[in-house]
Amino acid sequence: MANTVPTREEYLYFSLPEKLLFYALTLLSLAFMAKQIWVRVRLWQTGRPIPWRQTRAGKAYWKPRADAVRAYIRNITSNVLAQKKVRSSRPTSGAPMHLLIFYGFVALFIATTLLGINTYSPFKFHKGTYYLVYEATFDSLGLLFIAGIAWAAVRRYASLRQDLGPAALEGTDEQRRFMAHRRRFPLSHDQVDFLILALLFSIGLTGYFVEGMRLSVNRQSWDNVSWVGMLVSRAIGEHPGAVLAYKVSWWLHAALVLSFFAVLPQLRIRHVLLAILTSADPLPDAMGKLRTIPMEEVEATEQVGAKFAKDYSRWHLMSTDACMECGRCTEVCPAWNVGKVLNPKQIVQDVRGAMLDGRSVAEAISEEALWACTTCNACVEACPVLIRHVDLIVDARRNLVSEGALAGSAATMLRQVGSTSNAWGQPASSREDWMKDLDIPLCRDGVEFEYLLWVGCAGATDPGAINTTKATAKLLKKAGVKFACLGREEACTGDPARRIGEEFLFQDKAAANVSVFERYQVKKIVTACPHCFNSFKNEYGDFGAHVEVFHHTQLLQQLVTKGQLLAATPDRGTVAIHDPCYLGRVNEEVDAPRAMLSGLAVEPEFSGKKTRCCGAGGGRMWMEEPTTQRPGNARAEQLIATGAKTVAVACPFCRIMLGDSLKQVSPTDEIRLVDLAELMQSANE
Repeated sequence: MANTVPTREEYLYFSLPEKLLFYALTLLSLAFMAKQIWVRVRLWQTGRPIPWRQTRAGKAYWKPRADAVRAYIRNITSNVLAQKKVRSSRPTSGAPMHLLIFYGFVALFIATTLLGINTYSPFKFHKGTYYLVYEATFDSLGLLFIAGIAWAAVRRYASLRQDLGPAALEGTDEQRRFMAHRRRFPLSHDQVDFLILALLFSIGLTGYFVEGMRLSVNRQSWDNVSWVGMLVSRAIGEHPGAVLAYKVSWWLHAALVLSFFAVLPQLRIRHVLLAILTSADPLPDAMGKLRTIPMEEVEATEQVGAKFAKDYSRWHLMSTDACMECGRCTEVCPAWNVGKVLNPKQIVQDVRGAMLDGRSVAEAISEEALWACTTCNACVEACPVLIRHVDLIVDARRNLVSEGALAGSAATMLRQVGSTSNAWGQPASSREDWMKDLDIPLCRDGVEFEYLLWVGCAGATDPGAINTTKATAKLLKKAGVKFACLGREEACTGDPARRIGEEFLFQDKAAANVSVFERYQVKKIVTACPHCFNSFKNEYGDFGAHVEVFHHTQLLQQLVTKGQLLAATPDRGTVAIHDPCYLGRVNEEVDAPRAMLSGLAVEPEFSGKKTRCCGAGGGRMWMEEPTTQRPGNARAEQLIATGAKTVAVACPFCRIMLGDSLKQVSPTDEIRLVDLAELMQSANE
């Protein structure tokens, strides 16, 4: 009696010896892949143990932090399954193409997994309605994979027709390195990519061909649901050698799949596996939090920071292997976009190279590239596999600073922070100059206060930033907020020192400031500086601080919501807003600044979490650079392009850098640069 339940026979026309041969080849392929991965694992293990590894009674054990587990689930869901970061990329980055390949690949993987479970387990569910839905669904989704691969091949061919290829895909340093090793590596990245694309395309096509041949030799009444396979079957037609042709095509398809497994660990496509591992970030902390180096580590290693690749954590080393080399990090890098040598993608590749050849990190990357970083975290925000480029760079900087490699104005800034507790080198007494005739309450006078108004080095020194400080203080007074300042007792948070690489100067300042907070029982802090805000919010907890931190835009926006203050209401199209990196991207606050302008701000080309850097972060404020290579100039052009005659900022660093850049980019135009607090003050006078 003919089978009337929709299903299909596995290993059709295959004998037991043929099945055993297939199993043996599969095991060999997977074993070869596992061996290559294990070689990489051994390299990762040369790094610092990740924080999950703890000890009890002298024995190591694994105990994931609860927040790390939650972060892993969140990362897997949003960044791997939902491809959040890829989807948010600009179309020019090849995001649509990548999504087709990814979801097509996932569909084929799910289909193969379900079929394997049915074949090798006692549960036989591959029949009936489920089977019909399975065939119709995955027969269709497989086309996504083939379409994506074809798109990728066309895109790669187009890049080859350019002299240097797309800048985000091939950095000039990488090209020079490749050309220098041409004999050792006879194929370029593009040629290897073409071969892999050809392999994947062949896997997709032969899969459909095998399906078509199966239907030609064993067609059932329900097989019309496999509509792509049916089209292939009809195109093939019937012929005497159909069974042999089916078996040959089956073995060809299997050989291609097993070959893919065998070469996977050696190719950039290995990120399909490693991205799942890098999503298990053992440090699910804020983007703006840098690792605190304990003195015990320095005493044990006799060095500060990362001199060699082994000085990074095992997770960081693994993340360099997970790099998909898509170039999204380089595409958004403010330094790269103005012609500097810093190439975030190349940084990752160079650290990976240093892990192999034992060179120092500074030698592999170049000191010039390391000092060019503004630590804006645009690269980190853009990376689909969660690589922390800034961690790699700052840890290398720490080692360079500890060995005396930093000189010039940046080194002067560090000395000033150490001697005067002010990055501009001003004496402590000058921190109260802005208060004259304003009747500002001071903590040392024993006043009752709810918020500590943290002024910051710039807010007490730079004329433009002082205007912001005054406007903020006046608004808080008008709203009836109880606040106080530290005045001459305030010291630099240490942020510029930490980001430039002087870790223990930062730790000294952090410990001193926390001591002051404890003396005055500070519970809430409000500051107009996103860098101070980030340090207090994300980093001071390592030094015992237990404070609630607000950026001045956040607190002022709350006061507007409560009706205690009025938002500014500029004419539509007159005010462009610039998001500071350490507020909009690093700490994800983009709504409060806009609420202060009643939602009437003009948005530049890059805004919110995708904002572009003014060039001041990472200690770059105190470093010299050619006028032709200033990130602030590129940002000024984007702001001027909005047509607005007023630019609103929310960071003293941005105000300083953009003030200079606006004058350089458009010396004849009168562009007004103000802080959001000043615009609100005008509305509340």
